[in-house]
Amino acid sequence: MPSTTPTNALASQRRRSLLLAAGATLAAPLTATAQASGEDIVIGGSIPLTGVFAFAGVGINAGIGDYVKMVNDAGGIKGRKLKYVPEDTGYKVDVSVAAYKKITSQNKVNLYYGDSTGFSKTINPELDRAGTTLMAGASFASELNDPKKYPNQFLVGPDYTEMFGILLKHIAKEKPGAKVAFVYSDSEFGRDPIDKSEAAAKALGLSVPIKIMTPAGSVDVSGEVIKLRRAAPDYTIFHGYILAPIPEFITQGKQQGMTSKWMGTFWTMDSSTVMKMGEAADGFMGVMPYRYYYDTEKAPMLEKIRAMRPEYQSTAYVQGFLAAMLFAESAKRCLDAGKPLDGKNLKAALNSIKDFDTGGLIGVPITISGNSIPVGRVYRADMKAQKMVAASDWIKL
Repeated sequence: MPSTTPTNALASQRRRSLLLAAGATLAAPLTATAQASGEDIVIGGSIPLTGVFAFAGVGINAGIGDYVKMVNDAGGIKGRKLKYVPEDTGYKVDVSVAAYKKITSQNKVNLYYGDSTGFSKTINPELDRAGTTLMAGASFASELNDPKKYPNQFLVGPDYTEMFGILLKHIAKEKPGAKVAFVYSDSEFGRDPIDKSEAAAKALGLSVPIKIMTPAGSVDVSGEVIKLRRAAPDYTIFHGYILAPIPEFITQGKQQGMTSKWMGTFWTMDSSTVMKMGEAADGFMGVMPYRYYYDTEKAPMLEKIRAMRPEYQSTAYVQGFLAAMLFAESAKRCLDAGKPLDGKNLKAALNSIKDFDTGGLIGVPITISGNSIPVGRVYRADMKAQKMVAASDWIKL
């Protein structure tokens, strides 16, 4: 990931301002009616407002905050207000664990948003032991998509293996028998979907002539590009990167006469990230579980978001907003059934969601039977319009 870590002084100042803003927006005094109806429904958050993942954390924080405000402005959930309690983690697992302990010691936390795969795995035994909380987060790790091992967690979209599955289904439909290369980082993030996705490709009648692994922040990829050109793939899927070295691969590949179509997964696919690739991005495709901020298809919730925030909001913002929406829906279903808001009941309520309308944030009704939402769409970069445009229908696995 590109480092965006500020100095300590700037980090502290930025952290204070962001959290004060969140508090000012969300900590409005409860009405007597709401207080009488029941205690707040608390969403805690380990949020990376500073550090290498701040580009996403700031959007996630705003998305959660905006949905909480929307619910509270409409009267809450059965007379109870949502309360959002975020702490900055700098995208460090130990800091995130400390934030979790601080927030849960000071509040009765029903719902929690985690900042990373590392945190989700580290905190899972505590989450299971306490049994009080349902958690989602920024991770799409395939390992977390296991209800037996992670019974109190869920992913706000498809896991990384499912993202590959969506891309591969699109490829198999567009060019049966195509050759697909996998280029991924030497990290847990990068390696996550590779083995299962190679098997999935073969099951779809596709071949994987080459797999290339690079250091996460590699810049000199000339040797790897030569190997890739020799394999002559019809499609190349990048995973485990945010930006670099994807533009380098594409630019050098085109210079050497490659005609591959180039693809990415969620954390590469924010509009602002793709546009930073410049000329290399034209025609770049990838999987996205949500509609983009500027999509004009029928999406009433996007219209509400644009009314609240007239400037572009990232895909991380949409992810945070949707996480809060699913948290709220799970809490509502628990309260409607007269059940306590604990981890087991909240997860059961989440798993009762069938054909649920997200207001168009996802273009088809969703059903959450396990720990993920295995739905997505392929988008393509249109550099003239400076936007990502739909390249497929919504694909369900």
